[in-house]
Amino acid sequence: MERREFLKVGAGMVGSLCLCGRTLHAAESTGSKRPFKISLAQWSLHRRLFGTANPKLDNLDFTKTARGFGIDAVEYVNVFFKDKAKDKEYLTQMKKRADDNGVVSLLIMCDGEGDLGDPVPTQRSNSVERHYKWVEAANFLGCHSIRVNAHSKGTPEQQMELTADGLRRLAEYADDYGINVIVENHGGLSSDAAWLTSVIKKVGLANCGTLPDFGNFPDDVDRYESVKMLMPYAKAVSAKSYDFDQQGNETKIDYYRMMDIVLKAGYHGYVGIEYEGSRQPEEQGILATKRLLEKIRQKYAEI
Repeated sequence: MERREFLKVGAGMVGSLCLCGRTLHAAESTGSKRPFKISLAQWSLHRRLFGTANPKLDNLDFTKTARGFGIDAVEYVNVFFKDKAKDKEYLTQMKKRADDNGVVSLLIMCDGEGDLGDPVPTQRSNSVERHYKWVEAANFLGCHSIRVNAHSKGTPEQQMELTADGLRRLAEYADDYGINVIVENHGGLSSDAAWLTSVIKKVGLANCGTLPDFGNFPDDVDRYESVKMLMPYAKAVSAKSYDFDQQGNETKIDYYRMMDIVLKAGYHGYVGIEYEGSRQPEEQGILATKRLLEKIRQKYAEI
C-alpha cells in the first residue's frame, strides 16, 4: 500500500476521535479526576503469547484479555505480529477487536528492526526505514507512539551522535503521521539516564521522547534518580514488576516512591503494567500490579 493511501485509510478509521500523536497524549494527561490511568503492556503475557504457558493466547485476543482484567488501554509489542505491519486486513481486525472491547491502543513497542544508531551509514538508514512500517501501523491502529531502542556502537559520545541522527530522521518521518518516537531505558547506554536524556536533547524534536521503565537499570544505578531524569521527556511510563510481598508491595521497586516521582513530574497519562516475574502466573502478576497501582492512585486521589 502506498504511504499516502495507508495514512488516509488509517486516519479515516480513527476519525474525529483524533487518537494519535501528541493530541492523544495531551488528552490523557488532562481533564481527568484520576491522577493517572492504567494500561497493559503486551509483554506481560509473553509466555502465553509465545505458547510456553497455557492457555496459549493469540495476538488478536489480547485486547479482550486486557478488558477481562478491567483494563481499557494497551501497549502492543511488534514481535507478536511481526509479519503483519503492512497487512491492512489483519490491522483492521486488531483495530476492530480493540474497538469492540472498548480498549484504546496506545503504542507499539518495536524490536528487531536494526540499530537506529548503527555506525555504518547505509545500515543506519536501513534501520530507520525498517521502522517506517510500524509508524504507519501505529497511525492505523490509533496509537500515539512507537517505542524504539537506542542501540549503537563506539564510544558513548559517538553512540550519542549516531543514535540522535537515526532518531531524528525517524521522528521527522513519524511527525507526518502524528506519531511520537519514544525511547525506553532498555539495556546498554539507554539505561544510563544522563546519556539518554542527552540524546533526546540532541534530537530536539517535540515528538521524540522517553518511555521510563521502572526496571531495566543495572543494580549499581539509582533507579529513582534515573526515572526522575527521564520523566521530563516521558510520553509513556512502564510499571515493571517482578514479585510481591504479603502486603501487596513490589519486592524490588518502591512503587510509592516511583509514582511520586512520576506525578511530581506532571505526568498524568497512562502507566503501563509490565509484569515480568516468574514466581506466579502472568495473570496473577498483572492483577497484583494493578491492585498496587490502584491503591497508590486512590491515595493521591484523596490528597
